[in-house]
Amino acid sequence: MLSRIVLVLVLAMGAFAAQASDPVKMMTNTWPPYIDEELPQEGMAMELVRHIFLRAGYKVDNTVERWPRALEGVRVGLYDVLGAAWRDEQRELDFIYSEPYLVNEIIVVTLKSNRRMLRSVSDLSGSRLGVLRDYSYGVNFDDIGNITLVTENHMIQSLMNLLNGKVDYVIGDRRVIAMMLNEYLPGRRGELEPLGITLPPRGLYVAGSRAKAGTDKLVEAFNRALADTKQDGSYREILNRWDERYGL
Repeated sequence: MLSRIVLVLVLAMGAFAAQASDPVKMMTNTWPPYIDEELPQEGMAMELVRHIFLRAGYKVDNTVERWPRALEGVRVGLYDVLGAAWRDEQRELDFIYSEPYLVNEIIVVTLKSNRRMLRSVSDLSGSRLGVLRDYSYGVNFDDIGNITLVTENHMIQSLMNLLNGKVDYVIGDRRVIAMMLNEYLPGRRGELEPLGITLPPRGLYVAGSRAKAGTDKLVEAFNRALADTKQDGSYREILNRWDERYGL
């Protein structure tokens, strides 16, 4: 009888170990410096997510796709999680969100030679604003009125529009803007400056598919490991290293 109990316990532990060792099937889209296969550790968010999942006992098998394909692949359950997603109430029925593992600071930048004083988002009325396609800024531009949105696919295009006088301002994530300036426009970085406009920050989440069994447990494990890495200092070490490289 004792031997049977021992055997059951061994098999149960083996099943748990196999489950924990199965890689997390994750989808992301290229979004430097957060996700980029050309960057060290494949980007800031990728390094953090891999580190946190590894602490939880899971390796990560990541597939990089365009955002619409990544979103749909996880939504229908072909993959387990999105590795870097902003929370959207409309997607709550399809995704289980983790605790935020990063905060994206949204800023507005302009030319230093622009003497117009802005104190709030509403002051953007009457201006040309560079934005990115399929980006959710947490701002309803319709409420501003009399604003021209100039849409591009990449941040470097918006920044070049600003430098060439095609837009008055560019809105975007602070780290993304800093990386574009550091990597592609280092000689002209001094021509731009961020405005003192306060915009709502956006939390960055892992989002599990509700269509695939077990992803709720993955998200729970991620949350526990996130707390552990914050407590032991390893999370802060990764964060500081990236922010020292891409500060603005």
